[in-house]
Amino acid sequence: MTYNNICKAKFISRPNRFVAHIEIDGQKEVAHVKNTGRCRELLTDGATVFVQKSDNPARKTKYDLIGVLKGGRMINMDSQIPNKVFGEWAQNSGFFGDLTVMKAEKSYGNSRFDYYLETEKDKIFVEVKGVTLEQDGVVLFPDAPTERGVKHINELCSCIDDGYRAYIFFIIQMDNVKYFTPNRKTHPEFADALKNAAEKGVGVYALDCKVSENSIVADSFVKTVL
Repeated sequence: MTYNNICKAKFISRPNRFVAHIEIDGQKEVAHVKNTGRCRELLTDGATVFVQKSDNPARKTKYDLIGVLKGGRMINMDSQIPNKVFGEWAQNSGFFGDLTVMKAEKSYGNSRFDYYLETEKDKIFVEVKGVTLEQDGVVLFPDAPTERGVKHINELCSCIDDGYRAYIFFIIQMDNVKYFTPNRKTHPEFADALKNAAEKGVGVYALDCKVSENSIVADSFVKTVL
């Protein structure tokens, strides 16, 4: 996945979850934050961020904040990107075998999963989660309680009961990490649900990504600790 019109900027403040005040070439601007999570450890005072300039003159904000430098680590924080990254990877990796069907946003029960896949042998549901929270090389999800995430995990277990294959993929929006683990301190119910799902037969995987100022692509499997 590649972005166009990327600019380097300095983070000033985030008055609400949707916008950030930034500085580009000495000029203060307002950027749309493409991640409604807390991201407090990323958007720190004076942090170097990367924004995409919009070509749409009718927009209220002409920039989208899509990346940040945390120390020397480049992190993509665009919450809309993990699904696209997974989709590219699923088509090219061969992990699932020869795909005959690939549909985004497929409903099942009371949930709508990110992907529905088919091969000649299997029918598969996949839920994708983006991960931006990193602590000493360990990456965690979620960064805030997510009842919706628990619901998705439980629905994936129902898929297994009904004869489908089911997976949850954590797309780590950075590279060079030690391992992935659910954020039990922030949301113990999510951590318990994920562990129970793995025991039920839901595939739980984490993929890191090669991230630059204007691109992100899935790279390698990362160890998961449940």
